[in-house]
Amino acid sequence: MAVLIDNDTKLVVSGITGREGTFHALNNKSYGTNVVAGVTPGKGGQDVEGIPVFNTFRDAVAQTGANVAMVFVPPRFAADSILEAADAGIPLVICITEGIPAHDELRVYTHLQRTGTRLVGPNCPGILSPGKANVGIIPASFFKEGNVGVVSRSGTLTYKIGNTLAQAGFGNSSIVGIGGDPVPGTSFIDVIELFQADDQTELIVLSGEIGGDAEERAADYIAEHVTKPVVAYIAGFTAPPGKTMGHAGAIVSGSKGTAVAKAEALEAKGVRVGRTPTEVAEIAVEILGG
Repeated sequence: MAVLIDNDTKLVVSGITGREGTFHALNNKSYGTNVVAGVTPGKGGQDVEGIPVFNTFRDAVAQTGANVAMVFVPPRFAADSILEAADAGIPLVICITEGIPAHDELRVYTHLQRTGTRLVGPNCPGILSPGKANVGIIPASFFKEGNVGVVSRSGTLTYKIGNTLAQAGFGNSSIVGIGGDPVPGTSFIDVIELFQADDQTELIVLSGEIGGDAEERAADYIAEHVTKPVVAYIAGFTAPPGKTMGHAGAIVSGSKGTAVAKAEALEAKGVRVGRTPTEVAEIAVEILGG
């Protein structure tokens, strides 16, 4: 098993004719992901190395049966692209685009609550289910199939945590990057719920960072609903308060949202917190065996 994407994924890429869209769509295809279509308004009828391009998501879905969308378009167009994918009935949209205005994110989030579409992102590295499918920019060669599920706010920390676990001998059921923007479409809790229900996942790794209260809310959820072991890592123990660190959502207000506060909240609910990625891997070895 895997969560969100697997061998049945049929991917359509919005912005496939752009430089980055082309590169990553072909990279996902070379991994084995079934990339069935691309969408670029005005370029319908063209193709990208054999992948047909359509003017709209609706046309792409009608012609190819696409069931997952990846959004790789500039920030000013990204919100409308997500909404168009949802309107076409695509159940999962993964938005890689960084820099979408928070007001647009809020508009999208509110609209999607009334639909059957799940958004992962924006400003995320995507999802990798090793051996099955890769949608996004996660360097898949680092990872192999296994029993550890990873959910992370940070892209590069996703790779670091995953690679450290791989070096310790672990594989992954799925790796989900939820993004670091203030209004994510999918939360830690959403993904942890999926991992809890996934037979392949035996250990859940949560990689968080300063800012907001998503990790604290996840801690409460884990205590009440999760029976599998959870290990966490929080980035930003040395971050100065009141300063945005990398992600738009990574800003600390007073004593709230600090790495220390998040670690304490998780530990109070029985979640072990590694202070470094290496320590996370060591705890994983201790729990599951090397």
